[in-house]
Amino acid sequence: MTIASWPKEAVAGRERERPVVPRRGAAAIVAFVAVLLPAASTVPSPIYVVYQREWQFPDSMITVVFGVYCLSVLVSMLLFGSLSDLAGRRPVILLAVAAVALATVVFLFAEGLPWLVAARVVQGFGGGIGASALAAALLELAPAGARWRGALNGSVTPVIGIGAGALGSGMLVEYGPSPTRLPYVILLVLLVVAAAGIALVPETAPCGAGASCRFTLAPRRIHVPAPARRAFAVLSSAIVAVWAVGGLYMALGPSVAVAVLGSESQALGGTVIAVLAGSAAVAQVSCRRVAPRPQLTAGAAAQLAGLVGVQASLLAGSQSAFLLGTVVLGFGWGCSNMAAFRLASALATPERLGEVVAAINIVAYLGTVVPTVAAGIATTQIGLLGATALLIALVGSLVLASVAGLRYLPASAQ
Repeated sequence: MTIASWPKEAVAGRERERPVVPRRGAAAIVAFVAVLLPAASTVPSPIYVVYQREWQFPDSMITVVFGVYCLSVLVSMLLFGSLSDLAGRRPVILLAVAAVALATVVFLFAEGLPWLVAARVVQGFGGGIGASALAAALLELAPAGARWRGALNGSVTPVIGIGAGALGSGMLVEYGPSPTRLPYVILLVLLVVAAAGIALVPETAPCGAGASCRFTLAPRRIHVPAPARRAFAVLSSAIVAVWAVGGLYMALGPSVAVAVLGSESQALGGTVIAVLAGSAAVAQVSCRRVAPRPQLTAGAAAQLAGLVGVQASLLAGSQSAFLLGTVVLGFGWGCSNMAAFRLASALATPERLGEVVAAINIVAYLGTVVPTVAAGIATTQIGLLGATALLIALVGSLVLASVAGLRYLPASAQ
């Protein structure tokens, strides 16, 4: 369904008339939004324990609510992941911010589990259409000759957002008033600020440079160019291994902290997610100039060491060992994610960048939702500790598979 089709003269005229910020300022605004939208996805995570206590639902339902979000993101990406290639980055990002704001309002007034599911569906739609548009815009706003900066920003901003949203929400739940309301009020204010900022950002998509723009809400096939599919398949195993870890922490991390580690602190649930994401962000910045292949290898080694450490800490019931293992795991997560994103985004031509970035994100969310929901269902049969151990073993196997597949990467990945 085509809502509007704008001729290139009209688009160019509007771009000249509309006030815009310089490219450096625009990159900062887009990076802020690229942090904020993933942060919105983890704001509910530390609050789930409160909801669970008030509404009396099992651990498996937490992963179902989380899984609904991931599925909504996937559907959104499959249907509209390349929308920003046709309509421009800015209007798609604004639509994403509006959807996440609507979801935040639903969370704010939630009175039961169905409300959480509905909010997650809307939030997932916004996250899905916004992810590829934001990543593509960051690449396009990078300085000439420094595309790596755009790749770094596209990789590190979601990780920072995941950690910031969980930590901020966890602290508010533990120490602030109205734990099921205040985090969403603050998030809503930030989303309004983000929308105002994006309205001042110049268009960076090809259609903003003179080609015709068409705002089309219709399914469009997401695919990877045929010559790059083998490399993309190898990188997919690394991406799945990375984001299965993220799913484990975002869905079950707070419950593990409370039940397995014996903590009564609501802040700890957000802290463990923030520690994972913070370590990943530091790793990505530290490894930004390392060649992708050795970066993937180093990330895999750190992931395996971190998984062993986390599993040992859960068996021992040690909070300090759990946090230490999480730091190591996060470092591996960051290195592997950065390298995979750099390699995969390089497979795209400029006019198909949004589409290929959407394909990367689809793989990432599949890697998040399938193992995590399976682990959540398993909690009803083998308990929280058993389900967590099962997921850790699965992620370890995926890491080993990604290392074995490195030999099939093309010469450009060396």
